Amino acid sequence: GFDYARGAIIITIDADGQNDPSDIPRLLEVMEEGDYDLVGGWRQNRREPFLTRKLPSMIANWLIANASDVRLHDRGCSLKALRRDLVKQMHLYGELHRFIPEIASQIGARVAEVVVNDRPRKVGQSKYGALSRTPRVILDLLTVSFLLSFSSRPMQLFGTVGLLSSGIGGLILMYLAGTKIVNGLLYGEEAYRAFRVGSNPWTMLAVLLVVVGVQFLMMGLLGEILTRTYHETQDKPIYVVRQVLEGEQEVE
Repeated sequence: GFDYARGAIIITIDADGQNDPSDIPRLLEVMEEGDYDLVGGWRQNRREPFLTRKLPSMIANWLIANASDVRLHDRGCSLKALRRDLVKQMHLYGELHRFIPEIASQIGARVAEVVVNDRPRKVGQSKYGALSRTPRVILDLLTVSFLLSFSSRPMQLFGTVGLLSSGIGGLILMYLAGTKIVNGLLYGEEAYRAFRVGSNPWTMLAVLLVVVGVQFLMMGLLGEILTRTYHETQDKPIYVVRQVLEGEQEVE
């Protein structure tokens, strides 16, 4: 629907009749008053079971809010108003539609929320279940968290892990070598030879940590190259220009 929409503002709404179309003017009003790019609905008086629908939704909203710093009460409400310019900048795949506010906020969009009606479902049954949906939401949340934090700077993630792993491995090797030398100085050549660094299990762990750390550093460098190639070859900047002011135009 996003690909074929032609209007300046795009409205998304549930097909099951639970969203009230009479709330749409309110969304548009708030959007224009606050110059927002996305206004979502908040089903404050949600007409659904607490344990199977409300509680999982509250937990999911809390997790997503802490992972993205986008504070909303109801991310599951399908009633939303979005500016077409914003929609053109978002590239959704899989089930990332659950995280439209977070993805929009990442590219600089202004997001707001409005209390809307929640009507009882009259026909059909929901295909969403808390148990079946939760694992997918967690996996998608991990994906979005990475995209929001490190999509344009993967070296910061992989490099940090790589340096930490290599550093710990290096410290272990230094400790083992130091222990062998101290034993030789304090207890003589026999103690020096008795302490075998090569066959020590800690040596194997240290070497493994160093190797894994180097691999993470290489992954970070590869990620930086791929990120640069992606943005430069496809002309996709990591920012979105909201408005260009030129000439004698006043700046508010």
